[in-house]
Amino acid sequence: MIFDNRPCDLGEGPLWHPLREQLFWFDITGRRLLTQAGGQAQDWTFPEMVSAAGWVSRDELLIAGQHGLFLFDLGNGQRQPLVALEADNPVTRSNDGRADPQGGFWIGTMGRNAEPGAGAVWRYWRGEMRRMFTGLTIPNAICFAPDGRSACFTDTVTGRVLRVALDAQGWPVGQPVAWLDLTAEGLNPDGAVIDADGVMWLAEWGAARVAAYDPQGERLRVVNFDAPHTSCPAFGGPDLGTLFCTSALQGMDATARAAFPAAGMVFAAASGTRGQREYRVEIGAAAP
Repeated sequence: MIFDNRPCDLGEGPLWHPLREQLFWFDITGRRLLTQAGGQAQDWTFPEMVSAAGWVSRDELLIAGQHGLFLFDLGNGQRQPLVALEADNPVTRSNDGRADPQGGFWIGTMGRNAEPGAGAVWRYWRGEMRRMFTGLTIPNAICFAPDGRSACFTDTVTGRVLRVALDAQGWPVGQPVAWLDLTAEGLNPDGAVIDADGVMWLAEWGAARVAAYDPQGERLRVVNFDAPHTSCPAFGGPDLGTLFCTSALQGMDATARAAFPAAGMVFAAASGTRGQREYRVEIGAAAP
């Protein structure tokens, strides 16, 4: 079903805030943060592109902007710069991101025109910003195993999802390895989230669906949505059993848009499982 009917050019970054019991998401190219609670819709517009968030407190989000992370007060709309993100590189912007079990925040960057190899994956943790992986084109699918011992991400253009081990503080150990290969099917892995049982729910751009894969990479089921460009899922609702999914109008011509009038909207479906509670970002020494 349609959860929110406001179309986004590039819907992304859904976040279920566990204290507010409220879904937030972004329209990256529209430079908007959107939300809906109790049937009331709200949005904020920013001077730059915004793409992903983590929660810090009931009223404060950490938001990934075009060239930096900042704290955003949902009550008064005030923002406070936290740390730069490729601020000296006019080619790139932020993309997919998510908080990890250790309280860090992973964020991918990419070229504004998907320039090959221009992107990277960074991690912010307790005041430190560190670049971990480079040479990526469209980093996506940042998500974490429930035990906090591994992370996954993808470079969408490769068709493969990678997995990397994490140490006790949440930093990568060794090199990422290919965990899921979708190249034979021509599928494009986009945003992803891992549920409480360790199953990955992966949005497949261009395929109008979110697919669930077990820890061994076997496809368990598919949830279809009425939008070709499904971009990122999130679990929410009182029991974390609702699967939300953002979508995008980007890349659709007039004929495609007429065929899929719900494209760009946010969808919701019963998942039959339970998601992980979204982790709190620990600001640490950099807190105001």
